[in-house]
Order: sequence, then structure tokens, then C-alpha cells
Amino acid sequence: MKVVLDLSQLLEDGEITQAEADKLKRLSVKSTGSLAFNILIGFGVIAVAIGTIALIPDALTGIILGAIVLGFGLVLLHYSRLEWGVLGNICVILGALGLGGGVVYMTEGSVWAFLGGAIGFTIAGVIARSGLLIALSVLALSSVLGARTGYFHASYFLGIKEPTLTIIAFSLITLACYQVSLMAGAVYERLALMAARVSILLVNFGFWIGSLWGDRLEQLTGVLGRTKENVLTIPRLYFVIGWALALVAFAVWAMRNDRRWVVNVCAVFGAIHFYTQFFERLGPNPFAILLGGVSALGIAIAIWQFNKKAVAKPS
Repeated sequence: MKVVLDLSQLLEDGEITQAEADKLKRLSVKSTGSLAFNILIGFGVIAVAIGTIALIPDALTGIILGAIVLGFGLVLLHYSRLEWGVLGNICVILGALGLGGGVVYMTEGSVWAFLGGAIGFTIAGVIARSGLLIALSVLALSSVLGARTGYFHASYFLGIKEPTLTIIAFSLITLACYQVSLMAGAVYERLALMAARVSILLVNFGFWIGSLWGDRLEQLTGVLGRTKENVLTIPRLYFVIGWALALVAFAVWAMRNDRRWVVNVCAVFGAIHFYTQFFERLGPNPFAILLGGVSALGIAIAIWQFNKKAVAKPS
């Protein structure tokens, strides 16, 4: 566990002695030197990897190099986590990205590549105790259902191909990860909560896309043997209402269970939901913008007051 201390202030307040302050400074210098050495070697590994891929620009190069770097990182974390943990985590993340990216590129973004990537990121994330890899595993799993992001000149976009399936699947994953967090130790509790939090974001993105365009259940239509002209559809109004009810329900649950992150996420997506439907129906006219600004200030003040009270609450 890492703790941030203001040694000068503690010394001035009489909380620690000069000898204790000197000892803590010596320990911090040792830790800082080790961290700097790890980061320097990490940059060297990254440079070598980039140079190799530039010399041999091929997906197979990324896969082989990624596997080597990933294996090296896992060995470091297994045998010397305390001394080489930072370098090990850099290698694990870099290797996993190179390996997964190479496989996805070689298979032209197949569903099985993303599924394999999600499983691989999960295993590597648990071994390395990396919240970033766990988050990437959930994002890779979302790509199995067609989720994607993109960029072109001065524009970014988010795509959720199957809003309904995304909402259902990642709601179940959120519930499962939350249950795991209640039973796991501190380290794995953090990883489980990371997966649950990313899943919550994806659920909200699914509702957001659905509230704009509804959903055409083409996959379910095929399973039921219906024709393309008779595709099952869910109107966007259902998503609008369902999203609002879900946000309110989860916000109430989170406040009762002291889950401040969930409360804040519900407030943020509640604001997004409000503005999306507000401007979709009223358009960007002066009155709508004025009312929207006033509402934003009210929401911001409410979030600030809630967090202030939550921090001040005695444990």
C-alpha cells in the first residue's frame, strides 16, 4: 500500500520526530531511484519493440515480440515483484497489446480474435494484478458484440452495434464481478471492481445509443426464423424510459451502500441522458441552451455537495 505524506507538515505539527522524518526521506529516495531505473529500462524495451516492428512491419512480428515481452514481464512479476514490479507491469501491458493487436490485425478483426484477446487480457491482468489489462479485457469483449470507436478529420465516434445485447450482457458481467469483489481479497477485489466499472460504462453507452436510434434485433430475428422485412425492433422510447429508471434505481442503491463512484457515474450519465433527449426534441435554440446551462450548474452543485458529505462522513 502506498501512502502520500507531507513530512515537513508532519514534522512541524509534532506528529513525527526529526529522526523519523530522515528515515522516511531515505526510504523515499531509495524507492524513487528504483522507480526511475524501472521506468528507464521500460522506455528502452518500448524503443526496441517499436524499432523491431518498424524494421519488420508485419503482424507476425508483433505477435512474436508481444509474446516474448509479455512472458518476460510475467516472469519479473512472479519472481521479483517488489524490485522490478514497475518494469514487469510495463512489459506485461506492452506485450499483451502487441500480441492481441497482432492477432486482431492478422485475422482482420474476427470475433474469435477479440474473444481470445479478452480471455488473454483477463488471464494476464489477474497474474499481473493490472487494472488496465482487466479494463482492456472488458473492452475487447465488447468488440465481440460489435462495439467500436473511430476517428476521422476533427470527428470521433462511438459505435454500439447491438445496444440490447450490450445492456444485457454487461449488466450480467457487472453483477458477477461485483459478487466476486465481495468474496475476493483486497487485490482481486480491485480488479473485479475495475471490470464491473468498465461494464457499467458500456451498459450506459448501450442505453445512450438505443435512446437515439432504438435497436433492430437482427441476430435474434434470424434465430427465430423471421425474414429481414419482419425484423424485431425496440423503439427508442423504451430505451429512454428504461435508462432513466435504471439510473435512478442504481443511484439509490449506490447511496444506500456507500458506492460513491456509482453515484457519480449515475449523475454524469443522467446529465448526458437529459441533455441528449432535451436537445433532440427542442434543438439548439437559445432558450434550450440557457435552460441546459442552468441545469448543468445544478447537477454539478448536487454532485459536489454529495461528494463533500461522503468525504466528511465518519468511518
